[in-house]
Amino acid sequence: MTPAAATVFVVDDDTSVRTALKRLIHSLGFKVKTFDSAQAFLKQEPHDGPACLVLDVRMPGMSGIELQQQLTKVGLGMPIVFITGHGNIPMSVQAMKAGAVDFLEKPFEDQKLIDAINLAIKKNKEFRTEHAEIKDLQRRVDSLTPREHEVFILVVSGMLNKQIAFDLGMSEKTVKVHRARVMDKMKAKSLADLVRMAEKVGQFESKLKSILD
Repeated sequence: MTPAAATVFVVDDDTSVRTALKRLIHSLGFKVKTFDSAQAFLKQEPHDGPACLVLDVRMPGMSGIELQQQLTKVGLGMPIVFITGHGNIPMSVQAMKAGAVDFLEKPFEDQKLIDAINLAIKKNKEFRTEHAEIKDLQRRVDSLTPREHEVFILVVSGMLNKQIAFDLGMSEKTVKVHRARVMDKMKAKSLADLVRMAEKVGQFESKLKSILD
């Protein structure tokens, strides 16, 4: 089954710019959706699929920077390529610190925009793949009973069965039973595999928290 083409959203209040960008981006094989304002973009249904946003900085109503802040606030980490005819260093630094892929000043070379879009789509696909893996791992963690979860945490922290037994006030045999169930529910083939899963969930949660903070 052929993967669906990624979608590039273009938000710019200039009709001629939207038309030119739509023609260019469509020629690359991407789907393109254009909007004349940040407000119009926000009214659309949530998008499910690889995508990025080509966003003008200064527009009537909500600015591009404000839209970036709004998307971050609601947890929609869509990669953004900013375009502007009124750029300045503080503005570009702010946008890049907030996660923008690039900040291009008009007029810009087509190739620079193409490279930025390709990078943004690549980043989004990687994020979505990682997110899907983490959601699957989290479902496995959520399937653990409270006691199994305690054993899981202590196992990946490096404690031996007898240490866990002492810490939780149970027999070592019972710990082994819980540990086996944890390995089975997490679909872990080894202790190293279980530790990797725990670290991956923790790292991804930290990454999301850093994006939202």
